[in-house]
Amino acid sequence: MKPPDSEVRALSAGWLAKARTDLLACDALFAQGAELWEAVAFHAQQTVEKALKAVLVAHQVEFSKTHDIERLLDLLAHAEPALTHAAADAAELTPFGVEYRYPGEYPPVSRAAAASALAIARRVYEEAARRTTAQ
Repeated sequence: MKPPDSEVRALSAGWLAKARTDLLACDALFAQGAELWEAVAFHAQQTVEKALKAVLVAHQVEFSKTHDIERLLDLLAHAEPALTHAAADAAELTPFGVEYRYPGEYPPVSRAAAASALAIARRVYEEAARRTTAQ
């Protein structure tokens, strides 16, 4: 049995609100400079992950716990093919939500990489917001 539309909209809005918080964090952290570019990339990944989950919820597509953006895009392919295509480059953010969360051997995040991650996050968030508020 499917939940009532009001519950679906509320849960989708909750995911989108969390995505917006991460996007605001990206903006604030980017302005602080090089020491926080890794954190910008992490929050960009989180923005995209949560925004995509908002759209999945809106379409009542079930998903497991995952930080894999490509997996989330695959789940969206039937419900939102245009979004899946438009957000394909967001899959490159997955390592920032997984590997970069912990100490390890990986290249530092450059200003250009942080700026790109932020731009992707903003674009995906806006697309998700447009699609979930239209439901």
